[in-house]
Amino acid sequence: MKKPSASSDIAAFVKQVGALARPASGQQARILFALDATMSRQPTWDLACKLQGEMFGAIPTNNALAIQLQYFRGFGECRASKWVVNAQTLARLMSSIDCRGGETQIGKVFTHARAEHAKQRIQALIFVGDALEENVDQLSKKAGQLGLLGLPLFIFQEGHDKRVEGAFREFARLTKGAYARFDASAPHELAQLLKAVAAFASGGRDLLKLQKSASAQALLEQLR
Repeated sequence: MKKPSASSDIAAFVKQVGALARPASGQQARILFALDATMSRQPTWDLACKLQGEMFGAIPTNNALAIQLQYFRGFGECRASKWVVNAQTLARLMSSIDCRGGETQIGKVFTHARAEHAKQRIQALIFVGDALEENVDQLSKKAGQLGLLGLPLFIFQEGHDKRVEGAFREFARLTKGAYARFDASAPHELAQLLKAVAAFASGGRDLLKLQKSASAQALLEQLR
């Protein structure tokens, strides 16, 4: 049986993003950007620092987009930033964080996302990670709760751990989100995908028409 390629994963990811409902006119789009910051993730953390600005780059200055950074690392450390509305602020936040050894805390990410969503709707939760050291059934329950609230999870996996992939795909399914492999060798493709996600979350089809990337065009196809 032929294994799905990273490109097919990304194509499926884009297809699922097309099902997202954008915020009502005049409302601010919000994306929670959560990352595993344990020690093995330093190279990808550095790459994410470069990619995060692409989300803002897809948005005209008169459109509202807020992003909150959440990360976990070390011995039980899991923190979230304030909501920020420009790439420079988010870049400064990310550059001040170093990766440290520790176990995953994905459950805390899901719990925080639910609490923030209860305050004001979040259009998408993006999570980037490579490992899973928690109880899958308990995490699935939390993911299912996010799905019932209409908060989709878009999850990037670094690496090829099949057990992690199976769990990540299930979390995405339960939230009506999507899964894609995070390939550090193809940063441009992933950057364009982040731009497409942000463009749709902030402005729907009209804003996506301004994006000329393959990811954006594929997303437009799904919205017809």
